[in-house]
Amino acid sequence: MLNISGLHYRHGNRLVLDDVDLQVGAGEIVCLVGPNGAGKSTLLKCVNRILSSQHASMTLDGTNLQGMSRRDLARAVAYVPQHTGSSMSLRVADMIALGRAPHRTWNSSERDRRIVLDAIERLNLQTLSLRSYDELSGGERQRVLLARALVQQGRLLLLDEPTSDLDLHHQLEAMTAAREVANNSADNIADPQRSGVLIAIHDLGLAARFADRLVMLREGRVVAQGHWREVLTPRHIEAVYGVSARVGSDGDIPYVIPLRASSGQ
Repeated sequence: MLNISGLHYRHGNRLVLDDVDLQVGAGEIVCLVGPNGAGKSTLLKCVNRILSSQHASMTLDGTNLQGMSRRDLARAVAYVPQHTGSSMSLRVADMIALGRAPHRTWNSSERDRRIVLDAIERLNLQTLSLRSYDELSGGERQRVLLARALVQQGRLLLLDEPTSDLDLHHQLEAMTAAREVANNSADNIADPQRSGVLIAIHDLGLAARFADRLVMLREGRVVAQGHWREVLTPRHIEAVYGVSARVGSDGDIPYVIPLRASSGQ
Protein backbone atom coordinates (compact mmCIF):
# COMPACT_ATOMS: atom_id res chain seq x y z
CA MET A 1 0.00 0.00 0.00
CA LEU A 2 2.34 2.80 1.22
CA ASN A 3 5.90 2.34 0.02
CA ILE A 4 8.66 4.82 0.84
CA SER A 5 12.17 4.38 -0.49
CA GLY A 6 15.22 6.58 0.04
CA LEU A 7 13.47 9.41 1.87
CA HIS A 8 15.73 12.32 2.76
CA TYR A 9 14.73 15.65 4.26
CA ARG A 10 17.10 18.47 5.06
CA HIS A 11 16.26 21.56 7.13
CA GLY A 12 18.99 24.08 6.48
CA ASN A 13 22.27 22.29 7.11
CA ARG A 14 20.66 19.61 9.27
CA LEU A 15 19.74 16.25 7.76
CA VAL A 16 16.46 15.44 9.52
CA LEU A 17 15.65 12.22 7.62
CA ASP A 18 18.43 10.13 6.14
CA ASP A 19 17.64 7.41 3.58
CA VAL A 20 14.44 6.13 5.22
CA ASP A 21 12.70 3.07 3.75
CA LEU A 22 9.23 2.25 5.07
CA GLN A 23 6.18 0.20 4.14
CA VAL A 24 2.64 0.18 5.54
CA GLY A 25 0.27 -2.53 4.36
CA ALA A 26 -3.51 -2.44 4.10
CA GLY A 27 -5.00 -3.35 7.46
CA GLU A 28 -1.73 -2.64 9.23
CA ILE A 29 -0.75 -0.22 12.00
CA VAL A 30 2.88 0.88 11.95
CA CYS A 31 4.15 3.01 14.84
CA LEU A 32 7.14 5.32 14.57
CA VAL A 33 9.04 5.49 17.86
CA GLY A 34 12.14 7.34 18.92
CA PRO A 35 13.23 10.32 21.04
CA ASN A 36 12.43 13.96 20.41
CA GLY A 37 14.07 15.14 17.21
CA ALA A 38 14.29 11.65 15.69
CA GLY A 39 12.28 12.70 12.63
CA LYS A 40 8.92 11.04 13.34
CA SER A 41 6.72 14.10 12.77
CA THR A 42 8.82 15.20 9.80
CA LEU A 43 8.29 11.83 8.15
CA LEU A 44 4.50 12.15 8.46
CA LYS A 45 4.60 15.67 7.04
CA CYS A 46 6.65 14.47 4.07
CA VAL A 47 4.10 11.74 3.33
CA ASN A 48 1.27 14.30 3.48
CA ARG A 49 3.33 16.80 1.42
CA ILE A 50 3.26 19.48 4.12
CA LEU A 51 7.03 19.29 3.68
CA SER A 52 8.71 18.66 0.36
CA SER A 53 10.76 15.47 0.56
CA GLN A 54 14.03 15.06 -1.24
CA HIS A 55 15.33 12.11 -3.30
CA ALA A 56 12.43 9.86 -2.36
CA SER A 57 10.03 7.45 -3.98
CA MET A 58 6.66 7.52 -2.19
CA THR A 59 3.72 5.58 -3.61
CA LEU A 60 0.25 4.72 -2.30
CA ASP A 61 -1.35 1.73 -4.00
CA GLY A 62 1.20 2.22 -6.77
CA THR A 63 0.36 5.91 -7.34
CA ASN A 64 3.08 8.50 -6.87
CA LEU A 65 2.05 10.64 -3.88
CA GLN A 66 4.13 13.56 -5.10
CA GLY A 67 2.19 13.67 -8.38
CA MET A 68 -1.30 13.67 -6.84
CA SER A 69 -3.53 16.73 -6.93
CA ARG A 70 -4.32 18.24 -3.53
CA ARG A 71 -7.90 16.98 -3.77
CA ASP A 72 -6.86 13.44 -4.64
CA LEU A 73 -4.27 13.50 -1.85
CA ALA A 74 -6.95 14.62 0.65
CA ARG A 75 -9.18 11.77 -0.48
CA ALA A 76 -6.37 9.25 -0.06
CA VAL A 77 -4.54 10.47 3.06
CA ALA A 78 -6.03 11.70 6.35
CA TYR A 79 -3.70 13.48 8.78
CA VAL A 80 -4.05 14.43 12.45
CA PRO A 81 -1.33 16.90 13.52
CA GLN A 82 0.42 16.93 16.85
CA HIS A 83 -0.56 20.51 17.68
CA THR A 84 -4.29 21.19 17.88
CA GLY A 85 -4.30 24.98 18.28
CA SER A 86 -6.76 26.88 16.08
CA SER A 87 -8.54 30.21 15.99
CA MET A 88 -11.51 28.60 14.22
CA SER A 89 -14.81 29.16 16.02
CA LEU A 90 -16.68 26.39 14.20
CA ARG A 91 -18.96 24.08 16.10
CA VAL A 92 -17.41 20.70 16.79
CA ALA A 93 -19.86 18.90 14.49
CA ASP A 94 -19.03 21.32 11.66
CA MET A 95 -15.30 20.92 12.30
CA ILE A 96 -15.63 17.15 11.97
CA ALA A 97 -17.75 17.54 8.82
CA LEU A 98 -14.84 19.35 7.14
CA GLY A 99 -13.29 15.91 6.74
CA ARG A 100 -15.94 15.13 4.12
CA ALA A 101 -14.93 18.11 1.95
CA PRO A 102 -12.71 16.14 -0.47
CA HIS A 103 -15.64 13.82 -1.26
CA ARG A 104 -18.40 16.33 -1.98
CA THR A 105 -19.02 19.05 -4.52
CA TRP A 106 -21.11 21.49 -2.46
CA ASN A 107 -23.88 20.44 -0.08
CA SER A 108 -23.54 17.57 2.37
CA SER A 109 -25.45 14.42 1.48
CA GLU A 110 -27.35 12.20 3.86
CA ARG A 111 -24.44 9.77 3.67
CA ASP A 112 -22.02 12.55 4.68
CA ARG A 113 -24.17 13.41 7.69
CA ARG A 114 -24.44 9.76 8.73
CA ILE A 115 -20.67 9.29 8.53
CA VAL A 116 -20.12 12.39 10.69
CA LEU A 117 -22.66 11.22 13.29
CA ASP A 118 -21.06 7.78 13.38
CA ALA A 119 -17.64 9.31 14.11
CA ILE A 120 -19.09 11.54 16.83
CA GLU A 121 -20.62 8.51 18.51
CA ARG A 122 -17.50 6.37 18.05
CA LEU A 123 -15.34 8.88 19.92
CA ASN A 124 -18.04 9.82 22.45
CA LEU A 125 -18.19 13.46 21.33
CA GLN A 126 -21.97 13.87 21.59
CA THR A 127 -21.76 16.28 24.53
CA LEU A 128 -19.22 18.42 22.68
CA SER A 129 -20.83 18.45 19.24
CA LEU A 130 -22.56 21.83 19.63
CA ARG A 131 -19.68 23.56 21.41
CA SER A 132 -17.19 25.82 19.68
CA TYR A 133 -13.91 24.12 18.77
CA ASP A 134 -11.82 27.02 20.10
CA GLU A 135 -13.35 26.56 23.58
CA LEU A 136 -12.13 22.98 23.95
CA SER A 137 -9.18 21.65 25.91
CA GLY A 138 -6.17 20.24 24.09
CA GLY A 139 -7.30 16.67 24.68
CA GLU A 140 -10.84 17.40 23.47
CA ARG A 141 -9.47 19.05 20.33
CA GLN A 142 -7.31 16.01 19.68
CA ARG A 143 -10.37 13.76 19.74
CA VAL A 144 -12.25 16.10 17.39
CA LEU A 145 -9.39 16.10 14.89
CA LEU A 146 -9.23 12.31 15.04
CA ALA A 147 -12.96 12.18 14.28
CA ARG A 148 -12.43 14.57 11.35
CA ALA A 149 -9.72 12.26 10.00
CA LEU A 150 -11.97 9.20 10.36
CA VAL A 151 -14.76 10.74 8.28
CA GLN A 152 -12.22 11.58 5.57
CA GLN A 153 -12.06 7.83 4.86
CA GLY A 154 -8.55 7.90 3.43
CA ARG A 155 -6.66 4.80 2.40
CA LEU A 156 -3.90 5.98 4.74
CA LEU A 157 -4.36 7.51 8.20
CA LEU A 158 -1.46 9.53 9.63
CA LEU A 159 -1.53 10.26 13.37
CA ASP A 160 1.08 12.50 15.02
CA GLU A 161 1.15 11.88 18.78
CA PRO A 162 -2.60 11.12 18.94
CA THR A 163 -2.51 10.27 22.67
CA SER A 164 -0.21 13.00 23.99
CA ASP A 165 -2.93 15.18 25.57
CA LEU A 166 -5.37 12.40 26.45
CA ASP A 167 -6.20 10.71 29.74
CA LEU A 168 -5.87 6.94 30.02
CA HIS A 169 -9.45 6.21 28.95
CA HIS A 170 -9.27 8.35 25.84
CA GLN A 171 -5.78 7.06 24.96
CA LEU A 172 -7.21 3.56 24.66
CA GLU A 173 -10.26 4.90 22.83
CA ALA A 174 -8.11 6.69 20.25
CA MET A 175 -5.82 3.72 19.64
CA THR A 176 -8.79 1.34 19.44
CA ALA A 177 -10.36 3.62 16.82
CA ALA A 178 -7.12 3.46 14.83
CA ARG A 179 -7.16 -0.33 15.05
CA GLU A 180 -10.77 -0.43 13.83
CA VAL A 181 -9.85 1.72 10.83
CA ALA A 182 -7.03 -0.68 9.98
CA ASN A 183 -9.20 -3.76 10.48
CA ASN A 184 -12.26 -2.22 8.81
CA SER A 185 -14.27 -3.47 11.80
CA ALA A 186 -16.03 -0.11 12.27
CA ASP A 187 -18.05 -0.54 9.07
CA ASN A 188 -20.00 2.66 9.61
CA ILE A 189 -16.79 4.74 9.53
CA ALA A 190 -14.13 2.88 7.60
CA ASP A 191 -13.79 2.64 3.85
CA PRO A 192 -14.89 -0.71 2.35
CA GLN A 193 -11.18 -1.33 1.73
CA ARG A 194 -8.95 -1.73 4.75
CA SER A 195 -6.76 1.27 5.47
CA GLY A 196 -3.17 1.55 6.61
CA VAL A 197 -2.32 3.56 9.72
CA LEU A 198 1.02 5.25 10.41
CA ILE A 199 1.43 6.70 13.92
CA ALA A 200 4.19 8.77 15.51
CA ILE A 201 4.04 8.07 19.23
CA HIS A 202 6.16 8.36 22.38
CA ASP A 203 4.31 5.83 24.55
CA LEU A 204 6.21 2.60 23.88
CA GLY A 205 3.68 0.47 25.74
CA LEU A 206 0.77 1.68 23.62
CA ALA A 207 2.86 1.38 20.47
CA ALA A 208 3.77 -2.23 21.26
CA ARG A 209 0.20 -3.12 22.18
CA PHE A 210 -1.54 -1.75 19.09
CA ALA A 211 1.04 -1.81 16.29
CA ASP A 212 1.63 -4.65 13.90
CA ARG A 213 5.16 -3.32 13.39
CA LEU A 214 7.38 -0.70 14.99
CA VAL A 215 9.93 1.49 13.24
CA MET A 216 12.52 2.96 15.62
CA LEU A 217 14.22 6.18 14.51
CA ARG A 218 17.26 7.97 15.85
CA GLU A 219 18.62 11.18 14.31
CA GLY A 220 16.63 10.58 11.14
CA ARG A 221 17.78 7.01 10.52
CA VAL A 222 15.94 3.73 10.96
CA VAL A 223 17.63 1.82 13.80
CA ALA A 224 15.29 -1.17 13.90
CA GLN A 225 11.91 -2.27 12.58
CA GLY A 226 9.69 -5.29 13.06
CA HIS A 227 7.60 -6.86 15.82
CA TRP A 228 7.81 -5.06 19.15
CA ARG A 229 9.82 -7.91 20.68
CA GLU A 230 12.48 -7.38 18.01
CA VAL A 231 12.52 -3.58 18.27
CA LEU A 232 11.96 -2.81 21.95
CA THR A 233 14.97 -4.64 23.28
CA PRO A 234 16.90 -3.23 26.26
CA ARG A 235 19.90 -2.79 23.94
CA HIS A 236 17.94 -0.74 21.39
CA ILE A 237 16.23 1.34 24.06
CA GLU A 238 19.52 2.19 25.76
CA ALA A 239 21.19 3.06 22.45
CA VAL A 240 18.32 5.25 21.22
CA TYR A 241 16.86 6.76 24.41
CA GLY A 242 19.84 6.65 26.74
CA VAL A 243 18.01 4.74 29.47
CA SER A 244 18.16 1.22 30.79
CA ALA A 245 14.74 -0.40 30.73
CA ARG A 246 12.84 -3.52 31.63
CA VAL A 247 10.72 -4.89 28.77
CA GLY A 248 8.15 -7.63 29.09
CA SER A 249 4.48 -8.47 28.92
CA ASP A 250 1.64 -9.15 31.33
CA GLY A 251 -0.29 -11.77 29.43
CA ASP A 252 -0.64 -10.22 25.98
CA ILE A 253 -0.13 -6.62 27.20
CA PRO A 254 3.45 -5.39 26.54
CA TYR A 255 5.17 -2.98 28.91
CA VAL A 256 8.36 -0.92 28.97
CA ILE A 257 9.63 0.37 32.33
CA PRO A 258 12.49 2.91 32.20
CA LEU A 259 14.85 2.22 35.09
CA ARG A 260 17.64 4.80 34.99
CA ALA A 261 19.34 7.23 32.66
CA SER A 262 22.56 5.90 31.21
CA SER A 263 25.76 7.73 32.08
CA GLY A 264 27.23 9.83 29.30
CA GLN A 265 23.91 10.35 27.50
